[in-house]
Amino acid sequence: MRKTGDARQQAHKRASVVLQDKVNQAMALHQQGRLAEAAHIYREVLQQQPNHFHALHLLGIIAFQTRHTERAVELISKAIGLNPSVAAAHYDLGIALNSINRPDEALASFDKAIALKPDYVEAYNNRGNALLGLKRPEDAVVSYDRAIALKGDYADAHNNRGVALKDLKRPDEALASCDKAIALKSDYAEAHNNRGNLLLDLKRFEEAVASYDNAIALKPDFAEAYNNRGTALRKLKRLEEAVASYNQAIALRPNFAEAWCGRGDVFGEFKRYDEAFAAYDKALAFKPNLAEAWLGRGNVFFELKRRNEALTAYDKALSLKRDLAGAWLGRGNVFSDLKRHDDAFAAYDKALALNPDLAEAWLGRGSVFHDLKRLDEAFAAFNEAIAIKPDCAGAYAYRGIVFQELMQLDAAVANYDKAIAIKPDYADAYWNKSLALLLRGEFDEGWKLFEWRWQARAFESSKTKYPQPLWLGNDALTGKTILLCGEQGFGDTIQFCRYVRLVADLGARVILQVPEQLMSLLANLSGVAQLVGERSPLPLFDYQCPLLSLPLAFKTTLSSIPANIPYLSSNAEKSLFWKGKLGEKNKLRVGLVWSGGFRLNQPEVWSVNSRRNIPLARLAALKHPDVEFYSLQKGELAESELAELIRENWDGPDIFDFSSLLNDFSDTAALAENLDLVISVDTSTAHLAGALGKPVWVLNRFDTDWRWLLDRTDSPWYPTVKLYRQKKAGDWDDVVQRVKMDLICFHGSEGN
Repeated sequence: MRKTGDARQQAHKRASVVLQDKVNQAMALHQQGRLAEAAHIYREVLQQQPNHFHALHLLGIIAFQTRHTERAVELISKAIGLNPSVAAAHYDLGIALNSINRPDEALASFDKAIALKPDYVEAYNNRGNALLGLKRPEDAVVSYDRAIALKGDYADAHNNRGVALKDLKRPDEALASCDKAIALKSDYAEAHNNRGNLLLDLKRFEEAVASYDNAIALKPDFAEAYNNRGTALRKLKRLEEAVASYNQAIALRPNFAEAWCGRGDVFGEFKRYDEAFAAYDKALAFKPNLAEAWLGRGNVFFELKRRNEALTAYDKALSLKRDLAGAWLGRGNVFSDLKRHDDAFAAYDKALALNPDLAEAWLGRGSVFHDLKRLDEAFAAFNEAIAIKPDCAGAYAYRGIVFQELMQLDAAVANYDKAIAIKPDYADAYWNKSLALLLRGEFDEGWKLFEWRWQARAFESSKTKYPQPLWLGNDALTGKTILLCGEQGFGDTIQFCRYVRLVADLGARVILQVPEQLMSLLANLSGVAQLVGERSPLPLFDYQCPLLSLPLAFKTTLSSIPANIPYLSSNAEKSLFWKGKLGEKNKLRVGLVWSGGFRLNQPEVWSVNSRRNIPLARLAALKHPDVEFYSLQKGELAESELAELIRENWDGPDIFDFSSLLNDFSDTAALAENLDLVISVDTSTAHLAGALGKPVWVLNRFDTDWRWLLDRTDSPWYPTVKLYRQKKAGDWDDVVQRVKMDLICFHGSEGN
């Protein structure tokens, strides 16, 4: 029996030696990188001895190396179950767990490894990585410091310490740690990449690009460095280079969601929105929970004024990453556009709580304060944005707008110029500067800058995209056909259609394209060969020009404004209708307009509307026994306002309301022809009356529109216009009193 037992022991021992030889053979192949061959042998060992610790452990390492991480965790865990006293196994399990985003379990594994081997320097380093994954950067620094204390020249620990310090917003120390890692290991591509990330956070973008270039030089297939380099180049506005860098990252790793997202961000800045959406869609196909891609989609939707879709995208981003300051900023911008001021403030405040140095959020707060006419607070917010970001062009541009509303035009222009110096292609700043210059009568430069309107955000969706060349006065038009396009509001078309005759006199055949509501009014406009509606097919033409570009084409100065009034006339048949409708004249007849049209889908103009419109009740003082008032008012909410006052038996003048019979501008013109005077706020009806040559008194806000110029009561555009401008913002009472006194005089002169 004893011999049999001894024989068995000897056989078992020989089998163990054979298995160990196989394991040693596999380990040699493993060290040579011949993973498939090594794995085959480890499996053979496990077929003979399923609980072989080393075979399980080492096969688990190969599974990790070949990206079968879940299998790696399974195999190494089984090995640890057989022998829990091997520190390296706990360490390797921690590495695998951390790579599949299970940092809590990884941290426990590293702690077990360190408990078994207190000087396990690599375990301290990777323990720090797990703590970073748990968003515990302070604890991570402690762990990295322990690793460095054990091994001062441990470049990996210095590099990772830099990442943790970056998260702690200690950039100078973080940079020193990365620099130490590079000093210890000059070919450490990852440290150069991390150094670039730090410089990116510090807004030292040129240096960041240099660091990424170093990383790529050391590791040409470093997709992350190409991606990060793209971001730095985008910050430098080197957009073509940024796209190339993102493309290189994608070429190296086609499923690199973050690089697709960055590519989308650049196309968004290029205003190539379809390509931006395609890039974001690609990013989300690879990584559906990439919050930054949803943020990018929201930003593009916002630029396209698709506000509800923008809000949905921002909300999706925040559902994935609640601390994404950019998404809170985006929500604030949408709410600001929609004039939901409280919601906008709440979103901006959340963005600033997450990132106090987010200048754009201060800019947004300032814009809301501006809307609310809390101008001191608006200036303070814009100044805060500039203090954080001295090159915040938007803050200077907004300061210019506020100064312009305060009629401090020199300060306004200076701020626009500062914005333009920072951002030479800043269309909105050029556009607003043009309005200030035109308001000052500086037409030469003003008309030139006025052309920037087509790149300004408010005009992007309305820009014409005809292939025919734009005519601005430099090309001969004899024998040519030109399309003149109405633009902006009805009043603008009425004011500038006076140039049609001048274009026709150059030998051109003029096609005039206008809104349908103006077709009947302009049917007999001098110089028009063919009148077409906005939704009608266009005939062939050689050139095109928007109506408001014609002053530039004709080099219009204050003294050369074409003001041959009237240049419009009413339809004779319609005029006779109104003559009969109004009956015998016994009193002075005055047309009245107190409100510009409310455009529900254009919240960007609501602020101007609120300043130019007069609550009808404020005009009660115009009541006079010898004056009849006729409403020339169209559109809500003004029509309802009149109806409500009539129902309430208000103490103001009786106002005849024939608005239901005013189907288009030709009807309004015919009614106006039968009136003695038109009193109107700055709206299309004032232009209509002026173009008809009717006496028209314009009730004008303090921050007057550019076309009415400064410090004058008349208009070079309309000889029959008289201007009544507010002496201080919001004060209509003084305006109404002046109009009342002049109305008494006007009645007296008409009676004579």
